[in-house]
Amino acid sequence: MRKHATLLLFAFASTALWAQKTFDLTLDNESKMNVSQYPVSLQLKDYDIDTQSASVTNEGREIPCQLDDLDGDGKYDELFFLTDLDKRGSKTFQVTLYDTGVPRQYEAQVYVDMMLTNSKIKESNKQNLYIQSLMVDRGVNPYSMLHHHGAAFENELVAYRIYFDHRQTVDIYGKYKKGLELKQTQFYPDKEQAAAGFGDDVLWVGNTLGLGTLRGWDGTAPVMIDDVEHRGQRLVARGPLRTIVEVKDEAWRILPDKQPVDMTTYYTLYAGRRDCRVDVKFDRNVSDLRFATGVINVKNSTEYSDKHGLRGCWGTDWPVSEKDSAGHKRETVGLGVCLPPNVVEKELNADKDNYAYVLHIDGDHLTYHISFCSDNESFGVHSAKDWFAFLDEWKKALAVKVTAKTR
Repeated sequence: MRKHATLLLFAFASTALWAQKTFDLTLDNESKMNVSQYPVSLQLKDYDIDTQSASVTNEGREIPCQLDDLDGDGKYDELFFLTDLDKRGSKTFQVTLYDTGVPRQYEAQVYVDMMLTNSKIKESNKQNLYIQSLMVDRGVNPYSMLHHHGAAFENELVAYRIYFDHRQTVDIYGKYKKGLELKQTQFYPDKEQAAAGFGDDVLWVGNTLGLGTLRGWDGTAPVMIDDVEHRGQRLVARGPLRTIVEVKDEAWRILPDKQPVDMTTYYTLYAGRRDCRVDVKFDRNVSDLRFATGVINVKNSTEYSDKHGLRGCWGTDWPVSEKDSAGHKRETVGLGVCLPPNVVEKELNADKDNYAYVLHIDGDHLTYHISFCSDNESFGVHSAKDWFAFLDEWKKALAVKVTAKTR
């Protein structure tokens, strides 16, 4: 009996040994700029293990991380975490991947939801028909069927939502104090929540570009995403460190004489950062097409541009249509979009709706970033001068080059 037990113990130890893969990951910041909340993503297919759980440490201290199934096939595709890096600095992490267990639980620093409107519940902040994804056919407009009109996501600083209709506008929710709020307010705080200092919708977008919404371009004006066979939204990642929302447009015919294109857009929000990353992927080379993006021309706003893909504004207007403004106050916001300069074909003069660009994408993908602030914030900036200075520093931070090596 004793010999048998020894053999079983040896077999268990051998299995445990092969159930994990541990390696060092070193990040080198090659720039002269400190960076905070730098996103680190590891492609798990590179490590020859069916990862079910993981841990990340630095100098013996555990670092929160998350595992994400990006393509929805039931297997984790990426390990993700955030870190600060000093200028010209280096930091080494110990990463362990396990083929057993479940992902470790950490305090949520982000939140995302999408839900159908429950007509039996009258309160706008007590809806309960949560969904993970929705795809609709041509001609179906679920805008009014969905509570807060599409996916909404936040970190402690900011909150965004994506309209689920032909506009697909990026809209914003400003906060007074740091913290996660959307689970309680569902984008529509009641009187008690407003009195307690919860945030609210701070921008009226109408048919404009809102905050960095990508549209087509017909040579004279932006083209809405009307002519599609199917459109959908899906919650890809729910935290605790990042949210990812996928927006799909299948067989989008931007112009009648051009081949239709499938477009998939990913909106990624990281903990502790007010900006959102936008990754757009097409099913073909789209160099024969033109696109438009930019930011809404907030009424009486001041414009900023560096003439190399960074553009923004600071202004004040009603957060709803003026005829519905009773019970609201005018809101002051700063908006910004940062594009790769090589895709900017033309920076258009401001019109009554937008500060816009015409884009030429020579390939099948585009990555750019959007950001905003609300003058309501107790922790943010409160003038056009300071917001435009923030935009300059933001662009520099986005350009920081970090190299990674493993051993």
